[in-house]
Amino acid sequence: MNTMNMKKNCAFAAALIGAAMGPALASDADSLAAGEFHGYFRTGAGTNSAKGAQACFSLAGAGDYRLGNECTTYGELAYSKELAKSANGASFVGTVRTAFQDGVGVAEVDKRFSLAEVFMEAKKLDFLNGASLWVGKRFYDRPDIHIIDYKYIQGDGIGAGVEGVAAGPGKFSYALMRNNDTKASDATRHILTYQDLPTNPNGTLKLDLTLISADSALANSHNGWSFSAVHKQDKVLGGDNLFGIQYGVGPGIKIGGADSLLLGSDVKRVRVFDTLYWQITPEFGGSVLALVQKDKGSAGTQTWSSIGMRPVYALSDNFKLQLEIGHDRITPATGGPSQQLSKITFTPTVAAAKGFWSRPELRLFVTYAKWNQAAQQAAAAGSAMSSTGVFGGNTSGASAGVQVESWF
Repeated sequence: MNTMNMKKNCAFAAALIGAAMGPALASDADSLAAGEFHGYFRTGAGTNSAKGAQACFSLAGAGDYRLGNECTTYGELAYSKELAKSANGASFVGTVRTAFQDGVGVAEVDKRFSLAEVFMEAKKLDFLNGASLWVGKRFYDRPDIHIIDYKYIQGDGIGAGVEGVAAGPGKFSYALMRNNDTKASDATRHILTYQDLPTNPNGTLKLDLTLISADSALANSHNGWSFSAVHKQDKVLGGDNLFGIQYGVGPGIKIGGADSLLLGSDVKRVRVFDTLYWQITPEFGGSVLALVQKDKGSAGTQTWSSIGMRPVYALSDNFKLQLEIGHDRITPATGGPSQQLSKITFTPTVAAAKGFWSRPELRLFVTYAKWNQAAQQAAAAGSAMSSTGVFGGNTSGASAGVQVESWF
């Protein structure tokens, strides 16, 4: 580890947050309240049934059921503040966000801190009938499936856009993204979104189209595109249901984002998923997921299928029990047996309230996982599920530990 780099990064993070908050702190005490200070963090520690630290389980190319199965510390710290307000009500809001990650798979200290967001929004603009303009680096159009922490659209980047333009029964947004780097995945993207389109009682549709341009400075680069249609049904068992169909071609297989521009039109991805969040009673909530993804390329077609659920039952206002069960299967493009992983976690939890989404949560967890030989052979050398990992030639293992998760 490079101690000097770590000190520099810590100083950078402190200076960044200080710079964002400084104007508020320098004035009266009420000016900080005029802004929004928010973030997220999770961290924990554990052990495994063989020896050593907590082990985590996942198939390469698949998501992973996250409860009792996260071996990293991750956090975000953000500050947004209204910097100016016009007489007609238009508002100019700046946002700065840092992110930190540590743990398994993070090898270099200077890769742990990042400036995740720094952008300016001009809101409630009169000439856009109340819509917004923005410029900068931001998390953009990145909804996720919570129980596997999987972002099924990945629009993040550096650019500019218009957001929330009233158009018929819904709202239209457009973003132009272009990172100022030279990697094969740093393409020009046009992201067009039409959302809040009413379809049925308590149901709306969100449509996303991403167009990716080949880079003339990169030899053998290709255009690409992706399309996503996601239907949201509110008021289902006290929660909501999402059903999505997604398709990507070439660099567009990273739905919403850009994969390598070297991928041609022979490379395709199709994904279908359904996920339900329920809160039937104040005590009983949960989430369930079913997903199938097919990736087609010159070597053939790889299929990832996943099914899992996390029921949560509250025994009191501040104590609940969580059980997460998940199964993933990958059928490789090259043929051969499917890779399979099953995982179950039991988690007594101290929480701020009864509901599924209530945070903070302080968890004590026990996780058991079982996989087949095909998954073992495909696992990265030294990882928990490989024959050179902590469980050796075994195809099952367990972890236990504690974790905290919070957002604010």
